[in-house]
Amino acid sequence: MRFRGPTRYIHVQPTKTMGRQYSTLLFSSLIIFLTVVGCTPETHDSSATADSGWETTFFDDFDVFNPKNWQDQILWVNNEDQCYLRDGEHGTREVSDGTLKVRVIDLGEPIDCDNMSKQGEQHPPTQYVAGRIASKNLKEFSKGRWTARLRVAGSGTNGMFPAWWLLGARNNEPPVQEDDETVCWPQFGSGEIDVFEHHGTAAPEDKYVARSIIELEDEPCNGDWWTYQRDLEADLDAYNEYGVEWQGNDLIFLLNGEEVARNDGLGTVISEPLFAILNFAKIDASPMDTTWTMEVDWVKHERRIAP
Repeated sequence: MRFRGPTRYIHVQPTKTMGRQYSTLLFSSLIIFLTVVGCTPETHDSSATADSGWETTFFDDFDVFNPKNWQDQILWVNNEDQCYLRDGEHGTREVSDGTLKVRVIDLGEPIDCDNMSKQGEQHPPTQYVAGRIASKNLKEFSKGRWTARLRVAGSGTNGMFPAWWLLGARNNEPPVQEDDETVCWPQFGSGEIDVFEHHGTAAPEDKYVARSIIELEDEPCNGDWWTYQRDLEADLDAYNEYGVEWQGNDLIFLLNGEEVARNDGLGTVISEPLFAILNFAKIDASPMDTTWTMEVDWVKHERRIAP
């Protein structure tokens, strides 16, 4: 966006004797003005996007790991095989060279794990460790548009379960840090939106899903995974921008800024403040031949600018 100061107009009534001089002066002034304006350097508003209808409310490009934006989330869900570790132990999360690396690592021998399930069960010893970070109680927003630019090498490998997703701010899973964090998943206040999820055992290379999860009518605190799941395709080895946007009553899923799927009517159903999660899990007992890495370039949230 170029910045221009206020333009002032001065009217001069030319006489017959000064007409030619005035015209020459006016033409020369115009040329100078256009030259100066054309050479004015552009300045960029970091809070504005290329789409002028949006402004950025949160952006992390992972020059460092910023504890004002993220915290480790330590828990055991989905009967996963790995143990989540704190503080990037064993390289399970690392910020370097301008990106976040979230990893699953095979230590070669089991270690004790303090991750707890919702039912209060402790994860058994395991040789697999991983990273999971969340913006819970740090960066939480309702509606708008969330986007992350990321890549996952080696997609389609059995056991892989990387994800970029959102969860309601009143969710009652660890860490519980506020008095209102009492809502069980996926009731309102604890709704879930999966922006990018790759299940290597079930999905072939370059396949991922996006979905909203709502509560089953006859099973409180249990979710309907399938009704709103959308099966999608991308080159997962390459960087892509995976996003979700609230558009009227709907939720639309974006790949590199283009709509690729939609959940009709859920823009109002999941409308509570949400926090972001980036994690790499190991969903089954498949062996690992190498370390798995999800590399994240940046994460941002935007909101619409009021007309």
